[in-house]
Amino acid sequence: MAFDLDLIQKVYAEMPGKIQIARQLLGRPLTLTEKILYSHLDKPATSILERGKAYVDFRPDRVAMQDATAQMALLQFMTCGRDKVAVPSTVHCDHLIQAKVEADKDLQVAVDSNKEVYDFLSSVSDRYGLGFWKAGAGIIHQVVLENYAFPGGMMIGTDSHTPNAGGLGMIAIGVGGADACDVMAGLPWELKMPKLIGVHLTGKLNGWATPKDIILWVAGKLTVKGGTGAIVEYFGEGAKNISCTGKGTIGNMGAEIGATTSTFGYDESMERYLRATSRAAIADLANGIKEHLTGDPEVYANPSQYFDQVIELDLSTLEPYINGPFSPDLATPISKMKAAAEANGWPTKLEVGLIGSCTNSSYEDISRAANLAEQAVEKNLKAKAAYTITPGSELVRYTIERDGYIDTFGKIGGTVFANACGPCIGMWAREGADKKEKNTIIHSFNRNFAARQDGNPNTYAFVGSPEIVTALAIAGDLTFNPLTDTLTNENGEQVKLDAPTGYELPTKGFAVEDAGFQAPAEDGSSVDVKVSPESDRLQLLQPFPVWEGTDLKGLKLLIKAKGKCTTDHISMAGPWLKFRGHLDNISNNMLIGATNFFNEKTNSVKNELTGEYQGVPDVQRAYKAAGIGSIVVGDENYGEGSSREHAAMEPRHLGVRVVLVKSFARIHETNLKKQGMLGVTFHDNEDYNKILEDDTFDVLGLTTFEPGVPLTVVAHHADGTKDEIQVNHTYNQQQIEWFKAGSCLNVIRKEFGVA
Repeated sequence: MAFDLDLIQKVYAEMPGKIQIARQLLGRPLTLTEKILYSHLDKPATSILERGKAYVDFRPDRVAMQDATAQMALLQFMTCGRDKVAVPSTVHCDHLIQAKVEADKDLQVAVDSNKEVYDFLSSVSDRYGLGFWKAGAGIIHQVVLENYAFPGGMMIGTDSHTPNAGGLGMIAIGVGGADACDVMAGLPWELKMPKLIGVHLTGKLNGWATPKDIILWVAGKLTVKGGTGAIVEYFGEGAKNISCTGKGTIGNMGAEIGATTSTFGYDESMERYLRATSRAAIADLANGIKEHLTGDPEVYANPSQYFDQVIELDLSTLEPYINGPFSPDLATPISKMKAAAEANGWPTKLEVGLIGSCTNSSYEDISRAANLAEQAVEKNLKAKAAYTITPGSELVRYTIERDGYIDTFGKIGGTVFANACGPCIGMWAREGADKKEKNTIIHSFNRNFAARQDGNPNTYAFVGSPEIVTALAIAGDLTFNPLTDTLTNENGEQVKLDAPTGYELPTKGFAVEDAGFQAPAEDGSSVDVKVSPESDRLQLLQPFPVWEGTDLKGLKLLIKAKGKCTTDHISMAGPWLKFRGHLDNISNNMLIGATNFFNEKTNSVKNELTGEYQGVPDVQRAYKAAGIGSIVVGDENYGEGSSREHAAMEPRHLGVRVVLVKSFARIHETNLKKQGMLGVTFHDNEDYNKILEDDTFDVLGLTTFEPGVPLTVVAHHADGTKDEIQVNHTYNQQQIEWFKAGSCLNVIRKEFGVA
């Protein structure tokens, strides 16, 4: 069915006029990105909105939340005085299902063990008018692509891989729960006007190359922070030759280059997908304004005049890539993997190959992987590594079961997990992972940070397409190159896998018995949302305290984090997901994955009150009990990875006052601001080296806190000397008010007359 048809009709009716106003304002042709952004402004622009500098208020069309982040987002929303969400919003139960045995058993365990949380999310959705997708319905991004994404629309989602919807031509941006709360409350949503990166695709994929290899290649070019503050717009004949779901894969993993989002112009592949997913009415509407749903021809003819950066890629020359280990931007073409593994000492025996997830679980992905499995059976090969399949939605799972693909995977020993995130986010009860043995896996997910999949920091996780993952699982060898190498079958014969084939869309159409959707109550005013005071999984929120009106003095150093510090390091997922609705309990994982610069250990920092080394949360709780604030110091791209606002809320809750780093990832910096934290960066990155373990800190300049005016951090050393360190910030006037009020939510409460 077509959700939100009236809303989409309104967007399309107004879009041409708004685009014309923007074209006149800018005095030139427009990129697709600019068309969507300018047509979703809160108020018409009266001057050019400078990329990378201007803070802009937008009006997104919808909000989507997954169950782990929805808990905190909706706990915040419940306090802001609204009776109903102001824009269409949905909750998707996909993060709390642990992969262990197989789909049915794992799903039942999740339904039983998470009953309290699911009941809360279901009832709060009823109360405030949100659509609710039950456990087993599928992963948020796949479900959004199948049901809610539409060309030219704008949405935000409380998950960093929300840009998956860019596969259907949306501007879809990952945010923290406080941002979602703003939009659900009917307030505009603020974003710094993004820069624009254009990726010009020519040619056509062939053989073993897939859309996944495009983004793996781009990640290698741009690195994990190369897209920060930018929207990536793909264009050219090569883009039109990619399926809609393939475009979604590229948009999804664009989060791994730090991009605000990625998108594609409307084309025939999107029309085909809309019609295949029972949204012909939306396809018809899009066809009516299709010239407005892509960039102007002049832009694509001379892209360097309109984009801040242009990247060229001829798809006909692209070979498969394998990225990793430990970072999704460490890109190696498959022809060079053997040499790279030998040079780096990577273990080459492959233990597990995992396909699926929100990134690569389309019908096309599954059918091509199944083709390889069928080849293995026909050529008398057995998979040397364990092999798992994670469907992205019940719609996909039911359809691939009907078409025999699940049976095909079973013939090579494949295990089908539930329609959920599972191993991609650490919800994987992998047998033997607790032994911390050095081993190698490969998956078609999006992230491969240390310990992310199975909790074992010695698991070397690599990222590839479902086709390459399947081929390597059959071989059991990381260095196997299916383009050139042969395998020895059960008869001792040398056989070679052919390039995979598959279907963009099911020839018999999609089918499903129960997609898992629950519509909200017509009138939710009488619905009682209960949170037990004794619950260890849910906790009603108390407002954060307001700023005391003075400079901050006498702060202790909590940790000086060394190297990569993602939101996984700051607030781990996996077994900690069960506490996502209980701020105090989940705060016990705060920064336990970060490496302490001074002793090279994790979860071991010096308690300046006792001189002893303890866990990070233990030391911070001791400082909070003593009424002492603290500071966290970090390295480059601090807070990259997932959008989880818990990585900002936990330090705020436990009394951390300042986060001082070389640079921030976009979402995490915004989350810190929303929660009333002070997030600042070194003016001179060499000053990071001046921070000593026993330092005490003052932050000066807060009484005259103004946009664009640096602050001063004074590091008082134990020997009586001190260093005055200039620090920069990106707070605008509104964000400074959030800091002064104690949080953005405190400002919203005041606006709605809530104490």
